[in-house]
Amino acid sequence: MKEKVVRKAILPAGGLGTRFLPATKASPKEMLPIVDKPMIQYAVEEAQACGIEEFIVITGKHKRAIEDHFDAAFKLEESLKKSGKKKLLEEINRLSHLNFAYIRQREALGLGHAISRARPFIKDEPVAVLLSDDIIDPDDTLLKDMIHLYEECKAPVLAIEKVPMSDISRYGVIAGTLEKENVYRIHDLVEKPSPESAPSDMAIIGRYILTPDIFEILENLAPGKGGEIQLTDALAGLLKRRTLYGYLFTGKRYDAGDKVGYLKATVDLALKNPEVSGPLKEYIIAVAERLKH
Repeated sequence: MKEKVVRKAILPAGGLGTRFLPATKASPKEMLPIVDKPMIQYAVEEAQACGIEEFIVITGKHKRAIEDHFDAAFKLEESLKKSGKKKLLEEINRLSHLNFAYIRQREALGLGHAISRARPFIKDEPVAVLLSDDIIDPDDTLLKDMIHLYEECKAPVLAIEKVPMSDISRYGVIAGTLEKENVYRIHDLVEKPSPESAPSDMAIIGRYILTPDIFEILENLAPGKGGEIQLTDALAGLLKRRTLYGYLFTGKRYDAGDKVGYLKATVDLALKNPEVSGPLKEYIIAVAERLKH
């Protein structure tokens, strides 16, 4: 039987975004702009670069703006056509060939619960999961490298990153054995351990390649930390059945779910944007000079 390829992606977007209140009181956190694109679009473009064209977005209340963003905008398109703004028209239509499905997560019951809602769309296929508030530098190839590893080992692959032990309690954490450069065979997973009990400094970050057997575990999983269905707990259950791999990411990641991380992503990605990089660089230098005095 021909091995199934990764052709779908889940984008969990049902969270409350409390770290960005009041901005997220009625607007999705995932739609906060980084330079000129909402953060969720960076994740979509990252997946698209890997050949993925089908997306399942797990939404919640006040999330209709996500659906509108990836939908056609006939009045806007006609206005851009009439005014000859061809470049802008091409930009807003660049993702129009992609397919999106939206599933409402009625309660914010955790990442594991959000992913379980996508089961009817995934069926028996592998799937990529991208957390859009983990912004990966567009010049990096993390997801592509993970998909290649999945194709090689035919097993779930989790993106991992070494983080300071002072931050370790914010993450799921793995223990593993190095099998080759940047690839670990996982033998333990723990959700948000204390620095004293963490099995390593290798944290799971927001990119996953999952196999469909995760869904049965998720649907029978008891709530874990915070009373939520934790994906890390489900992965620990899956580890009892099959091998899991961690891919160590050494590139640039921004935690855009945090205010400082969001600002860092905005500055760094703006400095890569030729339309704004020059004036922004001059401004940053001027601010740095001012702060010296």
